[in-house]
Amino acid sequence: RPERVAGAGFDLLGGLTVTGAIVLLVLGVERAPHASAGGTAATVGAGLALLAAFVAVERRAAAPLVRLGILRGGDLVRANLAGLLFAGGFFGFQFLVVLYLQELRGWSTLRTSLAMLVMGTDAILSPLLTPKLVARFGNARVIFGGLLLAALAYALFLPVGADWAYAMMLPSLIVVGLAFSLAYGPLTIAATEGVAEEEQGLAGALLYTSFQFGAALGLSAATAVNVAATASGAPADLLDGYRAALWVPLAAALLAALVSAFGLRARRSALPGPVAAPSVRA
Repeated sequence: RPERVAGAGFDLLGGLTVTGAIVLLVLGVERAPHASAGGTAATVGAGLALLAAFVAVERRAAAPLVRLGILRGGDLVRANLAGLLFAGGFFGFQFLVVLYLQELRGWSTLRTSLAMLVMGTDAILSPLLTPKLVARFGNARVIFGGLLLAALAYALFLPVGADWAYAMMLPSLIVVGLAFSLAYGPLTIAATEGVAEEEQGLAGALLYTSFQFGAALGLSAATAVNVAATASGAPADLLDGYRAALWVPLAAALLAALVSAFGLRARRSALPGPVAAPSVRA
């Protein structure tokens, strides 16, 4: 409540516990191929323990970093889970494509950047196409469609070969850009819609944190699978590693679509304005 927050200090313990939880969970996933099963379990377990401690702290804090009652909103929770998974797949996919182009194909940084430039079509489509689709079909359907498109893009790249022409990669890259334009803006609306005005900032911060956490987890998971599936530095082994790791973004996108499917019965959302949002891509 605002009157309680005004005279209270910063929730330092809550910030420390949630930050520690995120760091340990990401570290546990990223170090999985290099650590023993026991070490990985201990790291992840410590992260989960800190996450539980964070919840306990927030329940007792006079001015909690996150008021847990806000998580009772189904739309907000779905948006955060879908955003986390979508970001994980999106960043993991980009990372693997860059590895493929530079490690296996020997492309320069400039050539790789130009090749990936087509994914930036979301900067054009987000303000032009997405608002019209949301106005006609509603947030839930547009988000669901964007996540399905992301899954399609990753699936199209699964059979990547050692000498694929750029034309064979292009469909995946174009569809990924389209998927981002459809999913990201409407997710920001879904995460804040119905939230009290004084907690709009909190709702937005939760979604942004979910995106960043998901990006870190997606990169870590893709890296872990890639390392584990690569037997040597030979081209054939490198390709095997990329193909195995590409299942990570595909699985993340499908899970995100499954989560968002529960919101398909929600009422159609009215679009208050352009849904283009600042890109979270590094």
